Amino acid sequence: MKAILHADKKWGIGKGNDLMFSLPQDMKFFRETTRGKVVVMGLNTLRSLPGGNPLKNRVNIVLSPEEVKKDGVVTVHDFGELFEELKKYPPDDVFVIGGASVYRALFPYCSEILVTRVDADGGADVFVTNLDEDERYVLQSESEPVEDNGQIIRFCTYRNIAPLTDL
Repeated sequence: MKAILHADKKWGIGKGNDLMFSLPQDMKFFRETTRGKVVVMGLNTLRSLPGGNPLKNRVNIVLSPEEVKKDGVVTVHDFGELFEELKKYPPDDVFVIGGASVYRALFPYCSEILVTRVDADGGADVFVTNLDEDERYVLQSESEPVEDNGQIIRFCTYRNIAPLTDL
């Protein structure tokens, strides 16, 4: 399993249940990376998507205490159900896409975390673990800085040196 997200320089990932930046290159990277794959998200992340609808051309698994009655959504109610559902898919095809509580719970199980780092403070109200300060994660690769809609970004891959495997 992997995770994918963008984070500002304070490891903020969102504000008001929305993204902090409009980053076309980051969105393209997200689309190309997750298309045809499995995405795992919480209910608030689903609600933040356009129209509150699941992402096209992906298996959308939503972790929610309530049943989500939308075509294209597989609802799981707890992590036990999630891990059972994930056994149906190759681990490298599964991407955790948010929100913060889902990232916090599942980062330890992710072999890689793909982070688009934005060199700005987005005024976030939701944050994830600072992977640079957590000894479980090693920066495996980092792109050269590129400009994306007025922001400087870097595409980074962090490797989990000892991912949990008891899915």
